[in-house]
Formats: sequence, C-alpha cells, structure tokens
Amino acid sequence: MDTLESLPASPSPAVTDAQAARIVAEIGIPPCPAVLTAMLRESRKDDPDFASIGTLIASDLGLAAALLKTVNSPFFGLVTRATSVQQALTFLGLRNVVRLVTGLLLKQAFPVSRGEEVSQHWEASSRFAAGTARLARELRCADRDEAYTFGLFRDCGMLLLSGKYADYAGLLRESGFSHGDALARTERERYVTDHARVGFHMATNWFLAEELALAVRHHHDRAFLATVSDGPARRAQALVALGMLIDAMLAANAPGSAARLDSAALEPALERLGISVDHAESLAGGVIEACAAHDAERQS
Repeated sequence: MDTLESLPASPSPAVTDAQAARIVAEIGIPPCPAVLTAMLRESRKDDPDFASIGTLIASDLGLAAALLKTVNSPFFGLVTRATSVQQALTFLGLRNVVRLVTGLLLKQAFPVSRGEEVSQHWEASSRFAAGTARLARELRCADRDEAYTFGLFRDCGMLLLSGKYADYAGLLRESGFSHGDALARTERERYVTDHARVGFHMATNWFLAEELALAVRHHHDRAFLATVSDGPARRAQALVALGMLIDAMLAANAPGSAARLDSAALEPALERLGISVDHAESLAGGVIEACAAHDAERQS
C-alpha cells in the first residue's frame, strides 16, 4: 500500500485527465466481472435472449441468491415472490435486473471483510441508494432502479482510494465520513485526484450507462447542473440533483441538526428537479423512512 512520500508535495489544483488516469491506473480498478460483461453484451442486442441472461446469472449461485433476496425484499413490493432468476427477469424486466446485478457485483468486488471502513461505506451507500430511489419515484424525474444503482456506485471511488493509500481511512474518520466538497478538495490536495473522478473511471470500465458514469463524475459539481444538456447528460443531472438533495435530507435528520434544508446551497439541485425547498421538506419524512426501512431490512 502506497504512502504519501511517493506523491507530489503540491499538486496543481487543475488536475489533467492524463494525471487522473495515471493515478487511477495505479490504484487498480477491479475488472468488470465476466458475468456482467456477457450479460451487458447480450442485453444490448436488438433481440436479447432472456433465457441466456438468466442462465448467466444463475451460474453464479451467490449472485443468484443475492438477486432473489433483493427482488423479494419489501423495497420492490412484489405481490408474488420470485423463486428463480427467470421469474425475477419476468417480474422486473431485463433493464432493471441488469442494474440490480451490477450493484450486487459491485458489493462482491469490495467485500465487507476488508474492514470497518468498507462496512461503514456499504451501510451509508445502501441507505443513500434507498433514499435516492424513493425520491426518484416520488418526483418521477429518473428511473427508480437507475437511481438506486447510482446510489451504490456514487462513492465507490472512496473504496478504491482506501485500498491505495494507507492514510485514507484516517482522512474519512477526520471528516466524520462527511460527504461533500471539502472532502473532495482534501483528496485532490493529498492524492492528486478525488473519489468522484476515480469512481467515474470505474463506472466506465464496468460499462455502466453513460448517464450513470457522468453522474458519478459530477456528483459534487453544482455547475454541472446549470449547463444546458439533453440525452445522457440531462439524465445525469437529475441523478446528481437527487443525490445532493438526499445528502441534505440525511444531514438535516442527523442528531443535533437544525432539521431544515439550506435552500441557498440546494438552489441548483432544486431548480433542476423543478421543486421548491418547501416541497423538498415535505418529502423528507418519506425519504428518511425509506432509508430507515432499508437499514432494518439489512439487519434482519
């Protein structure tokens, strides 16, 4: 594991893509699992073979079991429980199952056995993903399952930086595992790159949809929300805005907080989502409830 002695003493604030790519290459991004590569290749055909995709997933018993547990959880609210991968495909559809499997494989790439930081990361990411999916459904501004996948992938760069640099876990502890611009700035000062850029490279290496990769890359970037965009960039903006709002809701619900949202700080996100701060606060209770339910489900 590398230490800070090998890093530039005063990295330039303007990090070039070439520098970032070099750092990311040194970190060693987990390769895209073969089952995901094959599944994505088949799912993107004009006439995908559902049976073939089901067989691919079922060939990994751990993955198949995790998928069925997730599909049958209260989060999806299925009337009839899925008892096979093929049934899960039928009930949820190909696109949604592909997104779920992608998230499950991400967790397999960073097992909680690696330490307390990884365990805390997955607790926070799973809570965030559940809240993001709930808010996406309430506002109808993004696909619920795509929002959930974004929630899981958004901070995967933190896990990669933690595996590369011996002092990164200490940095997270110093910040109280706070997620925000201050943490990203400190990352760039110490490591030349930050977790958003690292996560973007992993998302692209894992062949995630363009909007998901862009959302991971820009999830701290308020200026990104102000650009005029369409297509994948427009969908990415919705995910970024959702993420910023969920972070604010969770922070406002923390012990000792003012329990109010900062409308000035959230202005770009609120504008992109087309809602007022009062509307956002009216939704906060349901979002926090979804996060709490997800925590209870994980502990059961």
